Amino acid sequence: MPSPIQTARRLRNTVVMLACSALVATGAVIAVTRFVDPASEAAAAPNPITPGNFTGYGFDQCEAPSQTKMTAWRRSSPFRAAGIYISGSLRYCQKQTNLTPTWVNTQLTAGWRLLPIHLGAQASCTTRDRYQSNKISADPADTYGKARSQGRAEARIAVAAAQRLGIVSRSTLYYDLEAFNAKIESCRLSSLWFLAAWSNTIRSSGYVSGVYSSAASGIKILDDARVTPGNRFALPDQIWIADWNGVADTNSTYIRKDGWPGARIHQYQGGHNETWGGETINIDRNYLDLRGQASTPPPVTTPEGSKSYDPRCTTASINKTAYRFTSPDDRTDLTVPLQCLLKQQGLYTTAVTGTWNTMTTKAVNAWQKRTGHTVWKAFTRRDWTSLLSAGTTRTTLKPGVRGADVIRAQRALNAATLARLKVTGTYDAATQKAAKEYQAKLKITPTEGIIAKLTWAALLAGRW
Repeated sequence: MPSPIQTARRLRNTVVMLACSALVATGAVIAVTRFVDPASEAAAAPNPITPGNFTGYGFDQCEAPSQTKMTAWRRSSPFRAAGIYISGSLRYCQKQTNLTPTWVNTQLTAGWRLLPIHLGAQASCTTRDRYQSNKISADPADTYGKARSQGRAEARIAVAAAQRLGIVSRSTLYYDLEAFNAKIESCRLSSLWFLAAWSNTIRSSGYVSGVYSSAASGIKILDDARVTPGNRFALPDQIWIADWNGVADTNSTYIRKDGWPGARIHQYQGGHNETWGGETINIDRNYLDLRGQASTPPPVTTPEGSKSYDPRCTTASINKTAYRFTSPDDRTDLTVPLQCLLKQQGLYTTAVTGTWNTMTTKAVNAWQKRTGHTVWKAFTRRDWTSLLSAGTTRTTLKPGVRGADVIRAQRALNAATLARLKVTGTYDAATQKAAKEYQAKLKITPTEGIIAKLTWAALLAGRW
């Protein structure tokens, strides 16, 4: 015979079952799904990309300000972006008592754009005492191999810190390289190789690469490398210029105006106290002009450490607006991208030189045999089109799509057509127009500029 407690339990279960049946029968069960704790739901949602697209004022401060200060400044100040040191052995604010995943989520939810900063190894020639414990190696062996290894290690630390804090992929992580004497060659070169390794590793981890530095040293050497023919250094996607000239724009007399358009931050005023909403913070002032670079995935390059990596193979050296007939004597400016792309296919197995050598001929012939093309000591537009479109995925491409497959298509269309597309990784109107013209020429229907199975097949076959 059941006890009184058992009888009560059975009665309770029966009532619950009858209630549920009634809810299902009336359709009212739908309403049950609405009883979700909004706070829990918000916490479960992924954070937005940061800083994303933004133009306006920002500040940076080593120690993450208290929530009281952030709330007061959000209501009263002109600032909407905040630079925060999330990691690095040399940052002043090691404790960061306020900096938690909850703090990050709260600021991003409130509309702040966060600028995550990492302060690790500094230039080999730095003279500041506090940086002597962690300097970039100036050993030139193996093309500054030790410096590159340090750059990769710092990037991995920054990525891990960002992930712990809930800073999602495609956000920008900024390396803080403080001022140094850029006239010292070993110091300059080791810093460039270090930052190149940082950028490559940040990108391969799914984030966007940024570099903060003095306009007269770190930023200037990056800009000089950008315009140097045959540049061998991977460059950051965004630059943060420290030039305390008091002007709230993104220009500096130390660098050229055409570099990193829509991908600049200018720290135009150094440390000082400001009070907004009754709350005081010691800050540096910044002006940001980020108009698309952060939301566009950076073109894919081979990560350092892989067998097909070569320091000369950067987005700047591979991405071209035209790929044409190339031989030992023709279009020698295309030898570097040719060697890089063949290296990525595992066919060119030595260092990229930019000079057509016997290994280039061997790799070219191997690709021509693989694709069933004519085998000879030259690389035609047909060869280029098939090589540039090569890949394991066949994503359907249409306006708004972004990613590595778009890069492949834009490069291949620059070989197969006269479109001269800017290789951005974003399927824009110009790319669609070029695809339409390509489809019409080859009688691929429909000719709507959407790249799908038939168009991919034509590109991979090298048709032009």
